[in-house]
Amino acid sequence: MFEPVVSVPGNASLTSPMAPIISVDHVFKSVSDSTGTLTILRDIDFALAARETAAILGASGSGKSTLLSIIAGLDTPTQGTVWLAGVDLFSLTEDDRAALRARKVGFVFQSFQLMGNLTALENVMLPLELSGTQGARSLATEMLKRVGLSERLRHYPKVLSGGEQQRVALARAFVVQPAVLLADEPTGSLDFATGETVMQLMFELNQELGTTLVLVTHDPAIAARCQRRITLKAGQISDS
Repeated sequence: MFEPVVSVPGNASLTSPMAPIISVDHVFKSVSDSTGTLTILRDIDFALAARETAAILGASGSGKSTLLSIIAGLDTPTQGTVWLAGVDLFSLTEDDRAALRARKVGFVFQSFQLMGNLTALENVMLPLELSGTQGARSLATEMLKRVGLSERLRHYPKVLSGGEQQRVALARAFVVQPAVLLADEPTGSLDFATGETVMQLMFELNQELGTTLVLVTHDPAIAARCQRRITLKAGQISDS
């Protein structure tokens, strides 16, 4: 199994409570085509501690989702890097980034991204089985109970409501007890009341499991519940 080399920027130590779980280090992202070069992100620099909650805000096209993808190691920066749990993501091969991501990162998306041919229980079991975790069925069952779906274990996504599907997605993300949870507009396709329920669950699980929560949102009320708010304007962090 992949074991990352543990090193941290500067003088930070992983044993120190002050060591960041995420450090975005002067990240730039540009893309080029026949019309020229477009800079999506410009000199993004911040750090987040373990258990911290942070909202990434900004207008459409400001670079929010691109930044989230780079934090996850799914997209690569043009310049700069990201440290995750003391590891320089972009010093790793793609396979090693994927292995580190599987161990340290959970994802929740607006579109749920459940496997339609798997039941709720099987969807939550999947990341545990892929990592070779023992007792996947019982762990997945307990997590689905935690999100209020103990009666829906054998149901397929097509017969679940949007809120139920998002709770399955939350259970799948948290069942591996990730160090970091990344959420991209997790309530964007839900009605207000259902979205409130999902967000409450997300913050409760963040506290119970000590997971650092980073979410992209356009909702200032959701952002206000986070300890940190990082606002992007034209690809840069805005102080206003």
